[in-house]
Amino acid sequence: MRTPFFRTKYSDLADRGDSTTNRPGDPFAPAEEDGIAGLSELYSPEDSCEARVRDIADILLEDGKLSDEAFTRARQLQSDNPAADLAALLIDARLAPREDVLKAKARLYDMEFRRIGPDDVEAAAFEKLDTDTIRNLSVMPVVIEGDTLLVATSEPGNIFAIESVRHKVRMPLRVVVCCPEDIDAACDRFKTDTAEYDVDDIISDMTDVEVVQDQDKDFAEDLEKMAGQSPVIKFVNYLISNAIREGASDIHIEPKEKHTKLRYRIDGVLFEAMQSPPKMHPAIVSRIKVMANLDISERRLPQDGKVSVIVASREVDLRVSTLPTSMGEKVVIRVLDSQSILRGLNQLGMEPDTCAEFEKQVALPHGILLVTGPTGSGKSTTLYSALAQMDGDRLNVSTVEDPVEYKLEFCNQVQANEKIGLTFALALRSLLRQDPDVIMIGEIRDHETAKIAVQAALTGHLVLSTLHTNDAAASVTRLVNIGIDPYLIAASLNAVLAQRLVRRICPKCKQKAPAPEAVRPILETAGLNPVEMIRGAGCEACRNSGYSGRLGIYELLVVDDPFRDMINTDPSVTSMRRAFRQSGRASLFDDGMHKVAQGLTTIDEVLRVTQARSVAEDESSSTQHGTTA
Repeated sequence: MRTPFFRTKYSDLADRGDSTTNRPGDPFAPAEEDGIAGLSELYSPEDSCEARVRDIADILLEDGKLSDEAFTRARQLQSDNPAADLAALLIDARLAPREDVLKAKARLYDMEFRRIGPDDVEAAAFEKLDTDTIRNLSVMPVVIEGDTLLVATSEPGNIFAIESVRHKVRMPLRVVVCCPEDIDAACDRFKTDTAEYDVDDIISDMTDVEVVQDQDKDFAEDLEKMAGQSPVIKFVNYLISNAIREGASDIHIEPKEKHTKLRYRIDGVLFEAMQSPPKMHPAIVSRIKVMANLDISERRLPQDGKVSVIVASREVDLRVSTLPTSMGEKVVIRVLDSQSILRGLNQLGMEPDTCAEFEKQVALPHGILLVTGPTGSGKSTTLYSALAQMDGDRLNVSTVEDPVEYKLEFCNQVQANEKIGLTFALALRSLLRQDPDVIMIGEIRDHETAKIAVQAALTGHLVLSTLHTNDAAASVTRLVNIGIDPYLIAASLNAVLAQRLVRRICPKCKQKAPAPEAVRPILETAGLNPVEMIRGAGCEACRNSGYSGRLGIYELLVVDDPFRDMINTDPSVTSMRRAFRQSGRASLFDDGMHKVAQGLTTIDEVLRVTQARSVAEDESSSTQHGTTA
């Protein structure tokens, strides 16, 4: 509301004589025609005087998290929707990431912002409230600090919820601000769904299930009957729900001679979870096939399917693959959890300078941005996070994937299907007739797809895609080998991000420990003290592995003018790597060693994912190449 501003003092009216005289008895009536309209000179709204309380938009603008254009847009949205929450408007309109909005909200209420993982929450503290109350109030007990309870909330402005928690727990509270997904993750971890399952009892019950011994006959009806029996259903449900709670990305069901081996892939490494009787293997496989709508009578050919399940009140997609082996059918279930893939770019583990440069590349209007690395290195997570930074309301964002693993609200996703002729190339041609602004291609794997991607980049579209190369520099040579002319690569390629995933040291059991003798020379060359290294001792929380969770290591190649000239003259792998080193940017190994110095991971993990290739070896290769030339 605008505040009135009085330009004329009442004492000045006396100097104006009878020019301000109104009709007798009516001091506010209009003046005579030859006079001055009474209050029109007294009251005039002042445009610059606007009473408004400082809010999160002002804080985001001050911190450089909100551009002037975005700030103006936020004010317009606030004006159009006066009853709406400003934070929700900023997030829904993609004017600012959720985490930045919550940080601003924490500052507004003079609170600390903190990311809280499930492992940071103490069970004794969490149990002071039931899960439903925590979800409804968005307030989560975290740690008991003496006689004070540390709680985290995603809605610091809801003082009634905080007071309600204070009344329920009957303890003084210290409040911090966290993301809502942190609360959901903790609730999922501590949800007591496992109480209904006793795996030993289930396996014992399964031994009583009648099994057809003649494997050579067609026994589809018997398998269907077995798959529908209660112990088998309970066991498969437990297997899947426990894998999701443990944070597994894959479930491996492998038939052996004397047992069925059940393994989870957690943080990129396989762990044996349990074993089941070998005679129950056909029933377990059949139950999974029934869930994925596969043919349970077909055991000679591989099959692929997909099924959605609800675990801990959230929907999770499972991709099922079966493969005939000499001992029976092996099944691999890939867990596709959208909550684990949609993250902000600043949560991926990039160093601040790399993250800032990558965000600039994502904001460019046209060109190709590639993300490279082997299978399972987090390329899809990076691409989806980049797409999430874009304004889906004002941009036409489309993807071509095979398969579409995660459903995204902010873009149009196309499922490639080569069986019916819908290839990447055909889908791309159709997309270019759909007036796209941004195109994400699941993978550039052939000449035709690469050619269309280059044409799209050169005609004003931003193209994001992946390649399978060992490092960023090798991507240029890979495109040349596919059949793209170097001058087209130089004209269309903006940047290449290479990445790997390394296991993070478990925060519960991390301790100082000297590095092994074999890697000490590498650490000393990198300027690190081998005696002062950090390592996980192993505890129950990390399954005695010393690691919990993963983070990325990255190298970003930005194609500037000198690099474009190099592509045109000599696009060989050796020349590209030499040019990348001359640019002064950190390699995968350098970024990994920086995280070792920070105590986030170990030298063993860095060497494992970078294949232990040293800078000296690269320089030697470059020297030999130059001599040969």
